[in-house]
Amino acid sequence: MALVRHSAAHLLAEANTGQLPRTLNDQAGFQWGHRVAASEVRSWAGSLPPFLADVVDAGLGRVEVLLEHRLPHSPKRVDVVLCGVHPRTGAASYVLVELKQWSKAESLAADLVLIDSRREPVLHPVEQVRRYCEYLLDSTPALAEAPNALHGIAYLHNAESAGVPTLHQYQPSEFGSLFTMDDKAKLADRLRAVLDPGADRDAARRAADEFLGFTHAPTKPLLDLAAREIQEREQFVLLDEQQVAVELVRQAVERARAAQTRTVVVVLGGPGSGKSVIALSLLGELARAGRRVHHATGSSAFTNTMRRIAGRRNRRVQTLFKYFNDYLESAPRELDVLICDEAHRIRETSVKRYTKRHVREKAGRQIDELISVASVPVFLLDENQTVRPGEMGSLAEITAAAEALGCRLEVVRLSGQFRCGGSDAFDTWVARLLGLDRLPPIPWSKLAGDDEFVVTASPSPSGLEAWLRQRMDDLGGTGRLSAGYCWRWSDPESTADGRRLVPDVVIGGWARPWNAKPGQRVPDAPESYYWASDERGFGQVGCIYTAQGFEYDWSGVIFGPDLVRRDGRWVARREYSHDPAARRADDLEFGRLVRNTYKVLLTRGMRGTCVYSTDPETQAFLAEMAG
Repeated sequence: MALVRHSAAHLLAEANTGQLPRTLNDQAGFQWGHRVAASEVRSWAGSLPPFLADVVDAGLGRVEVLLEHRLPHSPKRVDVVLCGVHPRTGAASYVLVELKQWSKAESLAADLVLIDSRREPVLHPVEQVRRYCEYLLDSTPALAEAPNALHGIAYLHNAESAGVPTLHQYQPSEFGSLFTMDDKAKLADRLRAVLDPGADRDAARRAADEFLGFTHAPTKPLLDLAAREIQEREQFVLLDEQQVAVELVRQAVERARAAQTRTVVVVLGGPGSGKSVIALSLLGELARAGRRVHHATGSSAFTNTMRRIAGRRNRRVQTLFKYFNDYLESAPRELDVLICDEAHRIRETSVKRYTKRHVREKAGRQIDELISVASVPVFLLDENQTVRPGEMGSLAEITAAAEALGCRLEVVRLSGQFRCGGSDAFDTWVARLLGLDRLPPIPWSKLAGDDEFVVTASPSPSGLEAWLRQRMDDLGGTGRLSAGYCWRWSDPESTADGRRLVPDVVIGGWARPWNAKPGQRVPDAPESYYWASDERGFGQVGCIYTAQGFEYDWSGVIFGPDLVRRDGRWVARREYSHDPAARRADDLEFGRLVRNTYKVLLTRGMRGTCVYSTDPETQAFLAEMAG
């Protein structure tokens, strides 16, 4: 999906009158449900006229141009896509273009760049566009079969080569080469080498139609790729801030080896922003390089699933996956890197019920243990996903602990939404729905525009379950049903035929069991750790502790009576909760935790979400908002 599409000559005429940035902003309001910041409008006004003029001057005024084209299943947008035909083969040919207004910049290390107007490092623009090309190939079967049809360039139209000398040292490729304002002749030659200036408008239009009509395969499932990611080679294409995070960790590891320095890296991002992809990419790369590295979480479900999937062929791989409380008795710097995924689940202490007395007496804070055990501890977290009292993973807590222990601190903020079909609109809709955003709730139809993500409501739990079945049958993929923790969770019961799960979640005449309890094995049902990843998980209701950290294609969410709408606002009701941990919270904290719980449940689906509430007033509200 692109904001604007037309020939280069037509768009240049619009740009020269100043109309093009306004058109883009209007289209953003129409397609995305909101206009963009003034800074982005100024960026369009500064970058598009000179670039389009260079395209037209190269004799390519008839090529079809896509502006602000969003990558499939991703929030990331390519500045420009040029669509035409190849001068030698006559086949469709596409050029992805990343435009930068920098006048001065210098390479920092590896793929990172420092520019004159910012203190934080950014990804080298050639590496940025190269990864966009690879990502597009990975998610587009037709392009994967014709990789020579795709090309990438980065254009610094305000910079002379003398202002960015070290950036030119970056090795060019078909997917990425760099041009500056004094390289205009080379830029024209490059464009004419892959786009035919003599092709007619109809050929360019057909190429653009083909590009926009490509079928895109779903994003690579995280769990299916974990084994290869860790044991063989890198499988994920990391974009923008994701790759910046990886580079910062690489640099910190090298500093630690060379000068015995210690660096804490914090990666902040919402649901589906790519935190776990970063974690697995780092784990695979560092393990293959022989670094002492662990992946740790506070989630039994996530850790056990990673151990099973990634360690399927090699049990030694399973030892890479740990829990936050495994480092209570560890010596300082036992590891080179500790990757703390889902770090919002860090707790005050690692002491457990059966911790030995002499260990308990000298135990400190869990966050200090996690920092001390590695030269480079990495924390990936979403501060709006704390769902239990005592969870204290936050930027403020980690910053204070790092400073107290004399560590350098690096912070990366991830933007966008890679889960939920890459739908930023859905992430916004959820935040507004639950009152986690200052703006009021808004119906999905008014916010989504042409968004492909599906949001709907069901009038009954049976209808919600039927919706999931139909989606899986008709469109494929996995589906799961989850609910707020508002029903008791019984142990399996014994019958003449063996043990079975108890249908605790009862709503009228409809009843289903929760997923199995940890350590409680039941025939024909997966262990609780694997509810989200095992196909036998459908038919059971998942709770927050088995859903958090995972994703599936189609998500059904039941709002229980612990969170209801009354007189236009949410009311959290602790008396209806069966979560023993959450019930210990005071009223204010319980309200925050229960909203975070439903935010997590709502953001598990990659292709669509269906909602239902047991409360009539709340159900009417959800139906209106899903419309």
